[in-house]
Amino acid sequence: MLRQLRVYTIRIQGHLSPRWSEWFEDMEIIHSCNGETSLIGTLPDQAALFGLLLKIRDLGLELIAVESKTAQPE
Repeated sequence: MLRQLRVYTIRIQGHLSPRWSEWFEDMEIIHSCNGETSLIGTLPDQAALFGLLLKIRDLGLELIAVESKTAQPE
């Protein structure tokens, strides 16, 4: 069975400074005017997702939401 990549949007409370980008190197960081930050990118599997969520927890960031959808083929 062919595994499909998933595009994840992970929303956290607050704006991350640019220095945090190395912690989330494969994710695009977008700041919203409502004080939230979205991390958007593809992850290969659930293990990668849980690793990213653990990193968010370990940094003491407040998780708001996690959304996923199937990546569109290029």
